Amino acid sequence: MNNLPAGNGEEAQIARDIEAVQRIDAVPAILRLICRNTGMGFAAVARVTGQSWTACAVQDDVAFGLAAGGQLDLRTTLCFESRAARATIVIDNFSDDPVYRGHHTARIYNLGSYISVPIILPDGSYFGNLCAIDPKPAEVSNPRTLSMFEGFADLIALQLASEGRHQAVRTALFNERETASLREQFIAVLGHDLRNPLSAVSATAELLALRKHEPDLVKIGLRLKATTLRMARLIDDVMDFARGRLGSGIGVSIDEVDDLDTALRMVVAELREAHPDRLLADDIAIGARVRCDRTRVQQLLSNLVGNAVTHGAAAFPVRVLARIEGAELVLSVVNGGEEIAPEVLARVFEPYWRPATSKPGGGLGLGLYICKQIVSAHGGTLEVQSSAQDGTRFVARLPMAV
Repeated sequence: MNNLPAGNGEEAQIARDIEAVQRIDAVPAILRLICRNTGMGFAAVARVTGQSWTACAVQDDVAFGLAAGGQLDLRTTLCFESRAARATIVIDNFSDDPVYRGHHTARIYNLGSYISVPIILPDGSYFGNLCAIDPKPAEVSNPRTLSMFEGFADLIALQLASEGRHQAVRTALFNERETASLREQFIAVLGHDLRNPLSAVSATAELLALRKHEPDLVKIGLRLKATTLRMARLIDDVMDFARGRLGSGIGVSIDEVDDLDTALRMVVAELREAHPDRLLADDIAIGARVRCDRTRVQQLLSNLVGNAVTHGAAAFPVRVLARIEGAELVLSVVNGGEEIAPEVLARVFEPYWRPATSKPGGGLGLGLYICKQIVSAHGGTLEVQSSAQDGTRFVARLPMAV
């Protein structure tokens, strides 16, 4: 009896298997019951592989000297033969047994009686054995005792399978939390550290755009300005996402806004300048005071239009509509193109998700998620519909009184 070395991979797996058996509350009671009902002095749940025999749980009333984690030379045990045959081995008296009389296992461990039942997991894999031994002969081959051992072996196998599933879920949950935490820290730091160099690039773009006597530099400046505007919006998206995940959602500052028409037209004008090759048609007629976060509603419209420009067909205009309908502010953005499949529509508001057909460089997959969060922070709703005839339409409804 010793602690035999195993390969690093197997050694780690056996350690996990021992822990799994020891997390099954019923195992100690099962081993005590086996010893009491059979009169045998030692019972164990053993992990048996092609290379090793390891005790996972033990009831030792005869000072056999093997504790949980202890190992035996596999080939000195009858579990080696039980595993090979995937069959129960039961011996009332080694001295009288026609097959196992004089067997080396009895001689090495001074055994009089023995029983070992395979523990087969629900997926058919071999875990090990439920076994009992004693220096004296014992009547263990009767149907009642065999049925008890087989029932307990099946119960342990089912519990191990259940424990394996639970452990897999716990591991996946832990890994997901770790990944989410690192990702959110990364985007928060990234967004903060990008602002300063981006401000310098934006200032350079403004200076180039003022060189009216050098048209080529003006074009470069305008192009660079549009690029920095897009980058700034991406940074805003990741920062909003980080704040929303680390806090309680995207924050809004609700106030009385008298010029929402003008604010939304400014958004459309900026996007026209950034996408001169696309037709943006706006019909913005609010004409009333609205309680909302002016900047966030601008961001909402900017993200919706940007999404329409990116994913809509260039042959169709992007149409923007803003109205007061009853007690709600209604913003809708429509683009033409192919119908979006229902399974894709169901996921468009998920963070980091982009359809498989998305073009490279189309963004981080946060824009529509943030739109949804802005609308929710206003107590409103955001819905999407798509058809080949009418195009894809996003409709945000924000209550006038928040």
